Amino acid sequence: MAYQTLLFDKRNSIAYVTINRPDKLNALNHQVMTELLGCFQALQKEDEVRVVILTGSGEKAFVAGADVNELAKQTPVEGKALAQFGQHVFDLIENLGKPVIAAIKGFALGGGCELAMACTLRVAAETARLGQPEVKLGLMPGYAGSQRLPRLIGKSRALELILTGDPVTAQEAHRLGLVNQVVPAAELMAAAEKLAQKIIVNAPLAVKLAMEAVNHGLEISAAEGQELEATLFGICCTTADMKEGTLAFLEKRPAKFTGH
Repeated sequence: MAYQTLLFDKRNSIAYVTINRPDKLNALNHQVMTELLGCFQALQKEDEVRVVILTGSGEKAFVAGADVNELAKQTPVEGKALAQFGQHVFDLIENLGKPVIAAIKGFALGGGCELAMACTLRVAAETARLGQPEVKLGLMPGYAGSQRLPRLIGKSRALELILTGDPVTAQEAHRLGLVNQVVPAAELMAAAEKLAQKIIVNAPLAVKLAMEAVNHGLEISAAEGQELEATLFGICCTTADMKEGTLAFLEKRPAKFTGH
């Protein structure tokens, strides 16, 4: 895969996607968003990739936000289309069918925070700062931040972050439930890789279906969510991995999952 605004690597069942505009603090312009879409569409089809780690280049930012030069020129119609395109890209990341871990250092603001929230899990360096400062520019979140943030940390706390536009430290983000782990900056990628490896040893289809149950279950009633869970559980019971996993447990040996 060749990109102009992304760096891509793949090893040990992990794909590494790095937004590479350090001189612009990795701001999300149209080219970045288009390349993210193409990259994750390709990753969705790569069975050998079990987990994706998404990060930003340089030490100052994961993604400092959307590109203000582009935002300043939007008409109402263009603005709605821009938001819908961003939502489409982030929905793909959220529902990729394999976990995406955001490795966050420096600023994750506006669209950058929204991108991190679209990821399955978030590991932050101690230096990270997260927030939705759009109101300070006369805007509001447009890449589903107003929807994902309250689902992650609750309505009242989400409104405080959105309405004040003030960022929070990595430690406060962890307390709020916005990030899963906070680690020293030098240990960020190692921590993300350790988390990825804990997932990779598990059955791929079980991981995929569990993510589907959580993601879709949040959007329906509890009763409908339980019905969805039961259906997906039943699908798990048809897989070779379920037979291998239960047999390995009974035989007291590590399971050898194949994704079937």
